[in-house]
Amino acid sequence: MKKIILLGLTCFFAVFQLSAQSFSVSQNKRYLMKDGKPFVWVGDTAWELFHALDRDSATYYLSKRASQGFNLIQAVALAELDGLNTPNAYGDKPLIDNDPTKPNESYFKHVDFIIDKANEMGLNIGLLPTWGDKVFKDKWGVGPEIFNADNARIYGFWIANRYKNRKNIIWILGGDRNPRKNTDDVTIWRSMALGIVEAYGGNENVIISFHPQPNQFGASEWFHQDGWFDFNMFQTGHCRDNDVYNRIKSSYENPLIKPVIDGEPIYEEHPVCFNANDLGTTNAYDVRKALYLNVFSGAFGFTYGCHDIWQMFRPGVKPVNGPHIYWQKALDLPAANQVKFLKKLIESRPILERIPDQDMVLENNNSAFERIQATRGEGYTFVYSAVGKPFTLKMGKISGKQVNAHWFNPRSGEVTFEGIYENLGTKKFTPPSIGYGLDWVLIIDDISKKYSFK
Repeated sequence: MKKIILLGLTCFFAVFQLSAQSFSVSQNKRYLMKDGKPFVWVGDTAWELFHALDRDSATYYLSKRASQGFNLIQAVALAELDGLNTPNAYGDKPLIDNDPTKPNESYFKHVDFIIDKANEMGLNIGLLPTWGDKVFKDKWGVGPEIFNADNARIYGFWIANRYKNRKNIIWILGGDRNPRKNTDDVTIWRSMALGIVEAYGGNENVIISFHPQPNQFGASEWFHQDGWFDFNMFQTGHCRDNDVYNRIKSSYENPLIKPVIDGEPIYEEHPVCFNANDLGTTNAYDVRKALYLNVFSGAFGFTYGCHDIWQMFRPGVKPVNGPHIYWQKALDLPAANQVKFLKKLIESRPILERIPDQDMVLENNNSAFERIQATRGEGYTFVYSAVGKPFTLKMGKISGKQVNAHWFNPRSGEVTFEGIYENLGTKKFTPPSIGYGLDWVLIIDDISKKYSFK
């Protein structure tokens, strides 16, 4: 009976209600678009946003992130930290009797408020219908397991139907869990995706991805061939100097082309590899390096994260893995105020034509610690040097007889003129400084393009 009712609702909404979806995949299948323009995803992982904060606090958080240049907030409807049994700030739980087919209207009115407030501020929501431990419980999650293939489809349809007329939603399944072998996990996630697609009236009307745990191939390992799966998402985790660029490259080169992004790289203020005693805590440089290597190796955008903020660490709640400061103060950590520089850099040049091109760098470049990563468009090149190490660049791979060279400082966003060069042969470039934490971007432009940095 439930399936008959669901299919009836599907037909009704497909015929009589058109989705307000404003996101799409670019024609070259490398980027996301919003309202017909390239969308540079600048995300923040605020997983507990709906669950932990009241309306005034949520408004403060959103306002701050909007002012810092973020444009997408990743948040979870059925949250991780006992999100089913611990009420939200107003005493409401998300489901009645923990039944996914019985959502609690009061709880979701609070979610409505935050989504709409974000839209007012120009922010989009990467909306996770549930954290993954509601599909299966492991050592990281508290569960309980509530989803099967039938109720996942019903819940997916219900939540998508509620929000399909909001223009600021991108859907993210998975919730930090990889489907297990010899289980129904993949079937459950596909059922939830099917419910979402049905509410929107077809794959072409909605954008969906999947947030996995760290692995080699991202969510594409399970879903790359699925019609609902619009872009690949990685989590590269919280250890320093992993080979994120190789993972992004592998996805970028998949013959079935889909955009790719790292939805959870190393967080600011996080115990390195979950081992603060021996390895210390991450810093702004760790974050910057991951973000620039992500984008320059082929990602269409980037996600920032902070250990104090994903959990909205605050007085009176149990901390997870040793956060240092309350979330309000953590909003102003250095890397959070530096993401706007990368966004500005990307948007300063034609976006849709940008490709990774590591062949431009002549040196042997296998160390993640001192990685040099190159990306280019038809008339420009960006080269990231993680520790300010000099490098030799193969010229002539962009247009123009002559090129301008500038140094871009990822720590401040400042741009310094380097010189004018003939666009042929090879040229060695030496960044203004070298050493740990002294990362630099070389910008090479076809002079005739007259690009600016405004």
